[in-house]
Amino acid sequence: FIFNIIYFPLPNKGKILTIDMTKVANVILYMLHKQVKHLNDKKVAIMLFLMDFNHQKFCANKIFNETYIKGARHPEPVIISELFDIVANEEDLEEDDERIFLMQELLDYLDIEVVEKEKFIKLNFIKMEEEYDESLFSKDELKTIHKIVSQYQDTSSRNIANDCFKIDEVRNTPKGEIII
Repeated sequence: FIFNIIYFPLPNKGKILTIDMTKVANVILYMLHKQVKHLNDKKVAIMLFLMDFNHQKFCANKIFNETYIKGARHPEPVIISELFDIVANEEDLEEDDERIFLMQELLDYLDIEVVEKEKFIKLNFIKMEEEYDESLFSKDELKTIHKIVSQYQDTSSRNIANDCFKIDEVRNTPKGEIII
């Protein structure tokens, strides 16, 4: 039995974070259903940030309860990025590692293909049997998700990342610090 919300300590921050992996997995399913172009781990990470940022700005809370830090190229979701790195590097985790539960929750909904390029590794997402379940989201969350997916459906991760740096809160946050 896996809980939808997993408590996970933030690396080097000493805080406990709650992250809703079921919502994360379902938003990826929604993006696959909407045939979002160039959908890989980087684009997912940036779109999760934009969804949480917009939702917090207009509705005073985040959808996925993730923490985002300013990276060199784009805002990075702390826990999701770590999970994507584990998959990309085919890292083995100890049985009692809390990240196993997060990873299993994601893999209950999606398969993840590791694609090795000459200078980097990217992750592609593959729909399995599970269907996107919009009942997990409030009406306002659905509006935010639809807005961001519609706005960036055909955009490359690089161009979306550039849009993030047009946001004052992103520009004004020092690299490596928490944006939201």
